[in-house]
Amino acid sequence: MKQLLIFLILAGIALFNTAFSQERTPVIISTDIGGDDPDDFQSLVHFLLYADRFEILGLISSPPGKGRKSDILEVIEAYEADFPKLSKISDSFPSAAYLRTISIQGEVDPQASDVPDRISAGAGFLASQVLKYGKPVYVLVWGSITDLAQALHFHPEIKPLLRVYSIGSWNTKQDQKSRDYIDANHPDLWWIENNTTFRGMYMGGIQDSPWGNASFVKEFVEGAGYLGSLFFEKKQDIKMGDTPSVLYLLHGVASDPEGESWGGSFCKREDRPNYWTDCQNRELAENGMPGAKTVNRFRQQYLADWRGRMIRLK
Repeated sequence: MKQLLIFLILAGIALFNTAFSQERTPVIISTDIGGDDPDDFQSLVHFLLYADRFEILGLISSPPGKGRKSDILEVIEAYEADFPKLSKISDSFPSAAYLRTISIQGEVDPQASDVPDRISAGAGFLASQVLKYGKPVYVLVWGSITDLAQALHFHPEIKPLLRVYSIGSWNTKQDQKSRDYIDANHPDLWWIENNTTFRGMYMGGIQDSPWGNASFVKEFVEGAGYLGSLFFEKKQDIKMGDTPSVLYLLHGVASDPEGESWGGSFCKREDRPNYWTDCQNRELAENGMPGAKTVNRFRQQYLADWRGRMIRLK
């Protein structure tokens, strides 16, 4: 009887672990890390601290600017150094060796014509990973949307499997043609285009110490393992303008962009079946940025959750 009980307990644990692994969200990240703004380093550090929550299918270096795959690898090196501590949080953290295999150099220049005329290694990898996975994949676009535009143009069969959350604003201006190509030619794409809502990551909300942009980093991030040190080296306060795309998948119903989530709530464009963007309601704006309060109203919750992980690296 005792042996049977042990067997049932172990079987239950195995089933639980299997179920948990199946619940991890499939993600590909397209990032301009290493370009003109250090906040992508911040966002990738934060993302990898939650790598156990995702099935990471790709980390792609995309334009604009001077950022390259080597910048992704720099963060993975810090992740590898902290891996022994991270693995105590969960056994679902991927190895650094695996992350290196899915780190790919994408396009380095903006789209020159109205329609993509070439496909980068990163765009081709994105398409192949999505097709191989065979189920919906969340593509988080932190820089220009160039690689995604190429992947869609040359492999339109991936479109039904894409769930895109892009950070627009300045990124769009760096490659307007790629964004406009997607908007004009793929009106049925499942797409959250976040142009101002993301600013709630560092604007407004609870800013009293220790929750302020600088005080939080000083108290909980600086010196917290190799990842915390790298974060602080790149920037000493919170900007992390791309992180709402990750927060959206950490807390909320990902299939419902209009619902509440740590990464914002969005409004549907009437003429598109699967397109959402910043809500224009005045009461949701922060410093004139539409939708920003749908992120910063959860500021203490998502920072407290992040703090819990940083403490484990001390």
